[in-house]
Amino acid sequence: MSAVLAYCDKRGRIYFDDETSPLADGGIVREARADELIPAPKGSVPMILPDRRPLTRSGVASRRHTIAVALPAGYTRLLVPAYESDPQAPALPLFGYGFACAIDDGLHVAAMCTDESEDWAPRTFARGELEALIHRRTTEDPGNRVLAQVARCSLEYGCFTAQNVFLERGEAALPVSPRCNARCIGCISEQEPQTGAPSPQERIAYEISAQELARIALRHLERVENGIVSFGQGCEGEPLLRSTAIARAIDRIRAARANGTINLNTNGSLPSALQRCIDSGLDAVRISLNSFRKAVYAAYYRPIGYTLDDVLESARVAVKKRLRVSLNLLTHPGVTDDAEEISAMRAFLREVPVAMVQTRTLNIDPEWYFGAVGRPRKPLGMRAALAAIRELGIAIGNFTHTH
Repeated sequence: MSAVLAYCDKRGRIYFDDETSPLADGGIVREARADELIPAPKGSVPMILPDRRPLTRSGVASRRHTIAVALPAGYTRLLVPAYESDPQAPALPLFGYGFACAIDDGLHVAAMCTDESEDWAPRTFARGELEALIHRRTTEDPGNRVLAQVARCSLEYGCFTAQNVFLERGEAALPVSPRCNARCIGCISEQEPQTGAPSPQERIAYEISAQELARIALRHLERVENGIVSFGQGCEGEPLLRSTAIARAIDRIRAARANGTINLNTNGSLPSALQRCIDSGLDAVRISLNSFRKAVYAAYYRPIGYTLDDVLESARVAVKKRLRVSLNLLTHPGVTDDAEEISAMRAFLREVPVAMVQTRTLNIDPEWYFGAVGRPRKPLGMRAALAAIRELGIAIGNFTHTH
């Protein structure tokens, strides 16, 4: 059976229209192909896009609101919804808006599974269970501001890496920096007031000491043999601005324990600061970027005092030093899969063979993003973009892996 329109009313109730064929947006507005659609996976979150009318093969579906779906971790979005906004349409909050339709009376999405990890599977807590774990742990180390921050992130934001600190599993968060040297238009921790889109998270307000960081890391690695401790989280700015504190924390960790992986999530803006962390014993680094093209990168990141060349140089440095290097690629259909983007990506990855490209849905209003970086000249489809990476022998995933 072919795809039919899924939409919402103004109260967010979902309906299917068997007589209407929906259109999707992949940089150009078109119908979704059968090989781009899968049943909405467990953990998908349907969302109403208020005052945004779905585009269909027969025109604009007036008096109907567009539906989008936020995908669970481990899935990569292939298309975004196609719609026409009313003049009074409010700004969309910072979520990943994926195309959705109906097939055989079931909700389907344009997505593909790109990774699996038990440590990132949503966990259902018994009433008060997480709160009890947090209370016990913070009581043991009451003055530790890292614990205070990750406790808040665990409860208020549902952050898995923060929760892992208390669950004693997988990758554990080590937020460190309140400042940033980029002004990303989709920043999740510090939005400019004029955007009309609230920040989903509140940024950490203080500079964490090496001692506080090391205490959390050592506790985690004592209990999780193959655990990962990660500097650089969504609740902070750029960790390389605190590279001295990070290097000192790594020194303390490695003086006491040799197991596990010490990871850094960064925008890669300061190669010399990254080198400082490497010299202290950093094992892995995940460098975020939205594009391998200078203009597209700058339009989104709006960097202060650095350029895309610095970011790519950080990747070169880390690969040369034999770290496990991942690129945290902020993907968006119609940008990531533009022919020019794929060409630039191939050229860099041939030169710098990173271990993995982690595809990460860019959480932003699609209209806002296209308005900032432009629409593609020749979108080839997200499957083609991912295939270009695999053809170079580079793994694709969504999570931090130790091998």
